[in-house]
Amino acid sequence: MGKARIVLLALLGIVVAIGIVLAIFNFVVPKGAGILIETNPPSAVFINGEEVGRTPYTSVRKPGEITVKLIPDSFGQPLPPYETKTALISGVQTVIRREFGPSDEVSQGELVSFEKGSKGEAGITVVTIPENTQISIDGQVRGFSPFKTSSVGEGEHSLTASASGYISRSIQVKTITGFKLIALIKLSVSSEAQKPSGNISSEESKKEEEKTQKVMVKILTTPTGFLRVRSEPSMLGKEVGQVKPGETYEVVETDTKTGWFKIIFAEGKEGWVTNQYAKIIDEATVSPSVTPTIKPSPTPTKTIKTTPTSNP
Repeated sequence: MGKARIVLLALLGIVVAIGIVLAIFNFVVPKGAGILIETNPPSAVFINGEEVGRTPYTSVRKPGEITVKLIPDSFGQPLPPYETKTALISGVQTVIRREFGPSDEVSQGELVSFEKGSKGEAGITVVTIPENTQISIDGQVRGFSPFKTSSVGEGEHSLTASASGYISRSIQVKTITGFKLIALIKLSVSSEAQKPSGNISSEESKKEEEKTQKVMVKILTTPTGFLRVRSEPSMLGKEVGQVKPGETYEVVETDTKTGWFKIIFAEGKEGWVTNQYAKIIDEATVSPSVTPTIKPSPTPTKTIKTTPTSNP
């Protein structure tokens, strides 16, 4: 009976010792960090300058910052490589997706990574190329990039980035309590926006010019030999510039109360001139050097869905 108790205590002690060793080991050696890389077309993967494989690529690595470089396979037309830095976090998976085009502006993709966040909260930060892109979460518009929020629960969410002239991109992400999910989304310029103005037929160009016809004013003779440009449509407005009789300027706005004209009198500068010494003229009488600007027509956007995972 005594021997059995001694053996039992000894076994219990060994189990406790093993548990302590494992706890210390897990504390000293952190859990691995996952990384998933997917590209189209397939690419060679370099991490910290070392070639580690080809896409689709997945592995578990030591947490910390890494440099990832992707060199896509090219058949005939060379494709630009992609390089980025990201931090791998223990216990979660960083996702990199890239769809290569002939140039960077028509390439698209995302990098979804994580940072330690507030305890008990699951946050999302979205950075986009281009900036000021509309951000929707689970079908609801939440704002424009750069965008951040901590008012999302843990779990699966749909994240969509949309901008005029670009192809929209939707991805599925998974937020984790105690972590801030960071999504860097790169949009591709749409095919319509890529078309050069030379592709527009003369008839279409003429119609477009009619739509974008500018309103011009000509400065009349003044007693002083010049006309003051003011910050407000009033003689009390601060003088911001001067224009000379005989010159013509584009009208941005007409004040309905005073009839004053807001003109572009220098590059990036606007101001008001009195209608007493300025009159609207037919643009056809303006010097040929003044030409209307052709605005590209709005283009439809296309949504591409991806589904990154969060746990390695």
